[in-house]
Amino acid sequence: MKTKHLPILLMLSLAPFTAQSGEVEITQATASKTGSGTYRFTVTLKHEDTGWEHYANKWEVRGQDGTLFGSRELLHPHVNEQPFTRSLSNVKIPSHIKSVVIRAYDSVHGQSPQEFQVSLPE
Repeated sequence: MKTKHLPILLMLSLAPFTAQSGEVEITQATASKTGSGTYRFTVTLKHEDTGWEHYANKWEVRGQDGTLFGSRELLHPHVNEQPFTRSLSNVKIPSHIKSVVIRAYDSVHGQSPQEFQVSLPE
């Protein structure tokens, strides 16, 4: 393969990803321990909310095995507040769990393919 074709191949390989534009993106997520086995999660999302017909509507805290530990419903669009940050407190997680996965959703695409790993503080 000639290297002059590499940029074209790279662009073609990104085509499926760009076709999914409009999905919610997790730009940051942190956990802080608030008690014995309880945590507070702070998550920043970026999404091209257009109004009630298409907006970021939820994020979840899950174990590596998919166990749901907590969910934050987002009850309205954030058209003029991007990116935006919301928190969820009193999330109970067993002591043997050392990290979790944050998943985000929007009202059109459902679950974003992106997952964000968060290590739990001791």
